[in-house]
Amino acid sequence: MTQHSSADSEYRAAARQLCRRRLLTGTAATVSLALGVNLPRPAHAAAKLDPARIGKDPFTLGVASGDPRPDSVVLWTRLAPEPYQPDSGLDPQPVTVSWELADDERFTRGVRRGSVTAHPEFHHAVHVVPDGLEPRTRYYYRFRVGSWTSPTGCTRTAPSAADRSGSLRFAAISCQAYHDGYFTALRHLAGEEDVDAVLHLGDYLYEYAVDANGGDRADSSLKLPDAFNKETTTLEDYRLRYALYHRDADLQAAHAAHPWIVTWDDHEVENNYADETPDGSPPEAFLARRAAAYRAYYENLPLRPPQQPSGSSLQLYRRLDFGRLAQLDILDGRQYRDDQSEGDGWKVPTDETERPDRTMLGSAQERWLADGWKSSSAVWNLVPQQTVLSRRRNRTTGPYPLSMDAWDGYPAARGRLLDAARTAGVKNLAVLTGDVHVHYAMDIKEDFDDTGSRTAGVELVTTSVASGGDGVAKPGDWQAFMDANPHMKFYDGRRGYVMLTLDQHRLRADYRTVDLVTRPGAPVVTAASFVSQAGDPGLKPL
Repeated sequence: MTQHSSADSEYRAAARQLCRRRLLTGTAATVSLALGVNLPRPAHAAAKLDPARIGKDPFTLGVASGDPRPDSVVLWTRLAPEPYQPDSGLDPQPVTVSWELADDERFTRGVRRGSVTAHPEFHHAVHVVPDGLEPRTRYYYRFRVGSWTSPTGCTRTAPSAADRSGSLRFAAISCQAYHDGYFTALRHLAGEEDVDAVLHLGDYLYEYAVDANGGDRADSSLKLPDAFNKETTTLEDYRLRYALYHRDADLQAAHAAHPWIVTWDDHEVENNYADETPDGSPPEAFLARRAAAYRAYYENLPLRPPQQPSGSSLQLYRRLDFGRLAQLDILDGRQYRDDQSEGDGWKVPTDETERPDRTMLGSAQERWLADGWKSSSAVWNLVPQQTVLSRRRNRTTGPYPLSMDAWDGYPAARGRLLDAARTAGVKNLAVLTGDVHVHYAMDIKEDFDDTGSRTAGVELVTTSVASGGDGVAKPGDWQAFMDANPHMKFYDGRRGYVMLTLDQHRLRADYRTVDLVTRPGAPVVTAASFVSQAGDPGLKPL
């Protein structure tokens, strides 16, 4: 069976949306300049590149899949014979890419095949969505251009809508700063874990400069171009930075091994930005920078067509169902938030911090989340998101500074979220968090000042893949955090990821760690394991 891409109609629809929000204002020219390109023209208006002219392997960035549904999944690749060149070594012409999907690794039992156009306006990235697939099924996929064939990727679909049998496994990861070390955790994730999906909770890349030796990787054989040794601000900068990350063998392996479900935090654009408010950029240029970053994000990750950017906006929050076992509400806590109060950082809250109208998600996303919970029939409601939801104190005596960038800086918004879960009757809430470069296991309390108050759910915070460099099991503030936060059951400062296993009866979290990332090859160990029983929220050690 052959399926042809509807990319041209999708791009024309995106073009109709391009001017709907901020681009009607004076920022239109600035954003257009930042993007540097228009949306693709219909295929008949542009002469296509002859694939026979591609003389080098165009699949240097690997393959990926994502956002699995019971009958479909996204397949991704980007053509880049010269990945560290701004044009990726291709002429600015569309290229026809063929793809195939099979249920065996040797592709003897083909399931779907077709072709799609890789447009230069989207840096020759393709997003293919084969449909009509079987639920809860493993598939293999690959791409071809001319005489070149991509690596083989493995993916799987979600369970059917009524399926509540068996179990599900997810891996939660976050914060992979290339310049801070090797992605050793991703190598273990690719080769040793069997998961339904990888949940990336933000900071897929970092905007900071990377020197010729790869920063703390200190690898003189890399000889990275000077184009990486500066902060990313333009579309070309962000595109090149994704090329650098996708060239990492461990990241490529993890993408090829499992489907990914992604959301962003701040470093995909700029550290600690809040909606239209930058942290360090000139305010008048920030929307242009954000537009460039959002476009590059879509180009380089396995996202569905509804996530195509529209100028300086991209709707990333979305819902994925894994049968009757799990509903995933993937949040965007960065694009719609109010600016951090008190100048950001760890500060003692003030009346401004406590203002009841302050928002982390924006009103539209808050309503969407509350409505989704009301209609949920899943045993587990999982919320992949960015910053720590539970309260954290860093000392045992007041006044207590709190993180203004986390939900502690938006207590009214946190209250509305927990009220919405309670009103909807959510019994098994599990919030999955990244950002802070450490492992935490926490109970979400209805009242954090009363240890005996109702436990509203659990929060599983995954440490970084590499950000922060080599970690230690007990950082210097370990005792203070454990003493000041009785709802915190675990704290570990090493790198790694969290394995999440759930069925009708319980959720289990295994905290995997590696001791060092400044050199490759460290083994992975399970530092701690916890369970939460369905209907009885709260983490208990195993």
